[in-house]
Amino acid sequence: RTMVAKMMPSDRPARALIFDMDGTIVDNMRFHDDAWESWHVANELPFDRETFSARTAGMALAEIVGPYFPHATADEIAAMGDAKEALYREAYRPHVAATAGLLELMARADAAGVPMAVGTAAPPDNIEVVLDTLGLRQRFATIVSPSQGFRGKPHPDMFLAAAERMKVDPADCIVFEDAPLGVEAARRAGMRAVALLTLLGPEGFASYANLIASVPDFTALDGLSALRFA
Repeated sequence: RTMVAKMMPSDRPARALIFDMDGTIVDNMRFHDDAWESWHVANELPFDRETFSARTAGMALAEIVGPYFPHATADEIAAMGDAKEALYREAYRPHVAATAGLLELMARADAAGVPMAVGTAAPPDNIEVVLDTLGLRQRFATIVSPSQGFRGKPHPDMFLAAAERMKVDPADCIVFEDAPLGVEAARRAGMRAVALLTLLGPEGFASYANLIASVPDFTALDGLSALRFA
């Protein structure tokens, strides 16, 4: 905590919010795990369900699939990734629901004129399933993803692009993330982060100096001074 206060005051009011999508806007990572498990089995690859999402969540799809098939073309890797995502969408579509407290936080940000963005590794069809089902797309100033040419997390590219598009200094942004790679991407971008504990416990984020809170959902943010939007 002391390191956070020196590097980036945790109580400095946020001037923009950036949300990861999977595991953050929605609590859906178990559906991704199910799809990845089926995909690994179909491709006769070993799968460690306990660690897979923690290691890969936030990476671009090609960054996850590519190392398994070093001799495959980019199109072949994309097709294999698409097969996994189709399994996920079919399973998750009937269950889309906003994480508790999200809509209330967004309403407060809207009322205060604080812009919001999405920075997600998800492909466009997955973004559509979540944001359009929830009717949230128009609430965000911008949506940034690897489909626009950005590297996945832990590279800071997507978060920096979101800040630039919103015309806000990175130090004035707060990132909401459920995965270590995402919190690390925020750190590299010079942004504070809040960890949503939908994927891991607080011990999974213990080493990040830019972390200002770890919460089970958005309802637990009431005491966070940085979100008072002064």
